[in-house]
Amino acid sequence: MRGEALFRNVDYRLARTKEEREAIFALRYRAYSRVGHIPESDEKRVTDKYDDAPNSWIFGVYVGERLLGSIRLHLLTKMFRASIAAELYSDILNPRLDGGEVFIDAARLVGDPDIDMPELPYATLRLAFVACEAFGADTGLASVTVGHAKFYERFFLHKALTQPRSFPGLTVEGVLMAADFKADRDNVLKRYPIMASSAFERRMLFGVGEQLPVAA
Repeated sequence: MRGEALFRNVDYRLARTKEEREAIFALRYRAYSRVGHIPESDEKRVTDKYDDAPNSWIFGVYVGERLLGSIRLHLLTKMFRASIAAELYSDILNPRLDGGEVFIDAARLVGDPDIDMPELPYATLRLAFVACEAFGADTGLASVTVGHAKFYERFFLHKALTQPRSFPGLTVEGVLMAADFKADRDNVLKRYPIMASSAFERRMLFGVGEQLPVAA
């Protein structure tokens, strides 16, 4: 099963220290610049204001002590709306947030461009699925480049909510993808059992138990 071998050795670490965060910002730069999605920069790092949002989690994905990938997750509710997706697609998301929906917004998915590990995106995106479970989310979101949309359709049963739009800081357009977590959860688990998580793991990753009550 895809990602299973890697999953046995992967370690998810919340980026807490300046050194951990800077390593992830540098990894983003290497990943984006390798495929021409950003202009060259003397700083050789990619970060934005949402890295410091109170409703965000930045994770590094490690095998041993080597940082191989990263993802940033945002919990979006009626009271907490800080994320790139919430800003870029406010016309679509705000009415749904006003209605009480809860979203997990996955962004800044990157992998080390110097390794050949097809399973890495699956192991990394697992964190978004686990977060949806932890927070009782209605929908999983992902702002992705147009070229990656088909992957999200196959993997997480995402569907595009928008036509391509300009994405700040990138040279390519992006599209907002969404999956109905509550409707699709069992289908995803059947296809990818590695997506399953325990209450203990969810508490360790996100500081919650079975479900976090979200602000109304």
